[in-house]
Amino acid sequence: MFSRDTWFEIFSTVRKNKLRTFLSGFTVALGIFIFIVLFGFGNGLKNQFKEFFLDDATNVLTIFPSKTSKPYKGFKTNRQIEFKNDDIIDLEKNFKFFLENISPRITRYAQSSYKLESNNYRTVGVSPSYIYFEKHVLMKGRYINNDDVTSKKKYAVIGRLVAQDLFGTDVDPLGEYINIDSSNFKIIGIFKDSGGDNEERVIVMPYTTRQLLEKSNDKIGQILVSFRPELGYIGAVAFEDKIRNFFEIKKSIDPTDPRGIFIRNIAKDLKNNQTFSSVLQYIVTFVGLGTLLAGIIGISNIMVFVVKERTKELGVRKALGASPNAIVGTILLESIFITTLFGYIGMIFGVVLLNNMGSSLAEDYFIKNPYVDSYTAIFSTIILIIFGAIAGYIPAKRASKISPIEAMRDE
Repeated sequence: MFSRDTWFEIFSTVRKNKLRTFLSGFTVALGIFIFIVLFGFGNGLKNQFKEFFLDDATNVLTIFPSKTSKPYKGFKTNRQIEFKNDDIIDLEKNFKFFLENISPRITRYAQSSYKLESNNYRTVGVSPSYIYFEKHVLMKGRYINNDDVTSKKKYAVIGRLVAQDLFGTDVDPLGEYINIDSSNFKIIGIFKDSGGDNEERVIVMPYTTRQLLEKSNDKIGQILVSFRPELGYIGAVAFEDKIRNFFEIKKSIDPTDPRGIFIRNIAKDLKNNQTFSSVLQYIVTFVGLGTLLAGIIGISNIMVFVVKERTKELGVRKALGASPNAIVGTILLESIFITTLFGYIGMIFGVVLLNNMGSSLAEDYFIKNPYVDSYTAIFSTIILIIFGAIAGYIPAKRASKISPIEAMRDE
C-alpha cells in the first residue's frame, strides 16, 4: 500500500487531473480555514469580555440610590433615596464578616486648570480603598490615605493623561497645584489604568473634601463594597440580597419596589457574560463543524466521481491480478494525501490570519486577540483527515467488488 509504485501512481493521477485535485483540496482547505477562523473569533470574544470585566475588581457590589416607585410607610412615590456617611459606618458594622473593602464615591465633572492649560475632567471623591476597586497603578507619589480623609485635605491623585494634558513632559506634576472648581489642590500622586483613556482622565480626591466643597454636606453618590472572594458566586448573590434588605429597612423602601435601590453585582454580570460568550462560541463552533462537514461531503462526492471515472482502469487492474485491497489502498491513500495536504494548508492560513488580526477587531466587533490553541487546530484537522479517509474508502470498497467484465462494459 505504501510502495514506491503506489505513490508514483498517485502523483501521476494528481498531475493528470490538476483541476479536479485542486477543487477537492480547496473544499477541504476552505472547510478547515473557516472552522479555525470562527473558533478563533469565539475565543477573541471571550478575551474582550474578560478584559472588560477584569480591568476592575470582580468581587464588587456597586450600590446606587434611586427614586422609589411605590408609596411606603407614609412616604410618597418618587422619593429620592440618599446615601450619607453614616451608611458607610452601618455597613461596616453589620457586614463585617462579608466585607473586604468599602468606599463611597461622589462623581462630578469639574473644570481643572494648571497655568494656561485647562480641561473638563471627571473627579471622584473616594476613600483610600478605592484603589483596589479600580486597580489603579501608581506611577509616582502616593494615593490618598485615611488622614487625608479625616482632615479633609485638598489633595489630588491624577490620571496619567490628566498629567499629560495639563503639564506636558517638561513639568513634574508632583507637588504642583491645580485649580478644580476655583479651589487649589496639591497633586500627591499619578496613576495609570489599563481600562483605557477615559479611566486615565480622572482626578481622585478624598470624599470628605468633595463634601466640603459642596457646603460641607455628608451626602454620598454611590457605595462600593467588595466581598471576600471565597464566598464565590452563590455567596455574592446572597450578599447582594442582604445589602438590599438592609437598605430597604433603613431607608423605608417597600420590599416589593423594584426601584429605590439598585445594586450592580460584578460577579453576576461576569457570570452572565461568560455564559453568553460560551453559548456564542458553541454556536460558532457548530457553524464551523457544519463547514467541516460540508468539506467532508464535498470530498466524498469528488471521490465517488473519481472512482466512477476510473472504473475501466480498475477493472483492467483486477483482470491483471490486482487484489481488492490493493485497489482500495490506492484510492484511499490518494484521498488521505489530498485531505492531509490541503487540510494543513487551510489550518496554517487560518492560524496566520488570526495571529495577524490582534486587536484590530476589538473596537468595532468586540473581538480582541482571536486565537485557536494548537491542540484544537491539529485535532480538527486530524478529524477532517479521518473523515476524508472514510469518504474515500466507501466508494473505493464498492469499486473493488466490481467484476472485471462489468467494469469493462461501464460507460
